Amino acid sequence: MGKKKKKSKVTPNTIGTNKQARRLYEILETFEAGISLVGSEVKSLRGGHVSFKDGYVQFRDNSAFLVGVHIAPYDKTGLYDQHDPERPRRLLLHKAEITVLKDKTEQKGLSVIPMKMYFSRGKVKVLLGLGRGKNVHSKKQDLKAKDIARDTARQLASYK
Repeated sequence: MGKKKKKSKVTPNTIGTNKQARRLYEILETFEAGISLVGSEVKSLRGGHVSFKDGYVQFRDNSAFLVGVHIAPYDKTGLYDQHDPERPRRLLLHKAEITVLKDKTEQKGLSVIPMKMYFSRGKVKVLLGLGRGKNVHSKKQDLKAKDIARDTARQLASYK
């Protein structure tokens, strides 16, 4: 009798996260998208060399492009095979998802920002967030709520 194989849980390997996304934006929805990359970019991502500093999604010709995300050049690649670190990268989304995101960003003043980049089954995926920018007042309220929650957790821990 053959042994049954264990089903392995496919856990995504995180490459990098956009720590500013939840602080600067109120995230309403999230979408997972593939990304079109060249070989040296994938090699660089395996080392975790990505920065989301000014990243956003731009829509052109019924396509979505990731703009402003810096993927560092891979140091073991030759001088002529090097990729441009700031180039717009095409996002692989369904046509319906692109139209929904495009319509929401045009009408409601929302923006689509990259939140996380990770490997899933050997492919690079990007978690996109549809969000509304926070103003200074709501940022302060979030910090205050976070401080209160931390203080109450400390108080509860001290009673135990």
